[in-house]
Amino acid sequence: MATTTIQVPRETRDHLAELARERGVSLGQLVEALAAEQPTAAQRAERLAADRETARQMLGVDLSDEDFDRAPDVLGNIYRIAAEKARTARGTAA
Repeated sequence: MATTTIQVPRETRDHLAELARERGVSLGQLVEALAAEQPTAAQRAERLAADRETARQMLGVDLSDEDFDRAPDVLGNIYRIAAEKARTARGTAA
């Protein structure tokens, strides 16, 4: 595998080196892992298309991309409700 040099501020290099040491990996392996965690726009679009196709097959309904775009944000709503409950619980526990 070919390698390359990336120039970053010294503080960033030191921070990454410390993270790598803590995880027991090389600096290159750490950067590789961090990059792998961040999909590109094209990869996100590909994943979205695949997820929508799976949903269509599982539901047995031919929903358009526009139908999906207009659908409620169920996961977002779950996060919102959970955050509200956490805030309420903190307020009553204080």
